[in-house]
Amino acid sequence: MDLDQRAEALYADWLDRLVRIAFSVSLVALLLYVSGALESYVPLSALPELWRLPLAQYLERSASPTGWGWIALVRHGDYLNLVAIALFALIVLVSYLRLIPALPRLQAAIAAAQVLVLLAAMSGLF
Repeated sequence: MDLDQRAEALYADWLDRLVRIAFSVSLVALLLYVSGALESYVPLSALPELWRLPLAQYLERSASPTGWGWIALVRHGDYLNLVAIALFALIVLVSYLRLIPALPRLQAAIAAAQVLVLLAAMSGLF
């Protein structure tokens, strides 16, 4: 197996593992939410009315946070689901970070640049 094939296999292995973890977390979060085991921040009964509103009105009436403010609400079932979504979003980033040491210098530099772009996008500064 040449270097490219080993790198591809490593990346695919990490993708597979992380997707399984994120799926498991999302399943548990969903079950906690729909079972009512965790209280919702926005009552489920209010959602049909709120979903019809423009975003600004939805945020105002539901008192929902914007940006990274949702992290403070993960104790609520509806916001715990966002943890699972965030995990799915991190899969490529973590897989790239694992792959960088296995790549030749130029490819590693390109992968590192991609990681920096992803981190900048996640920061909320742009």
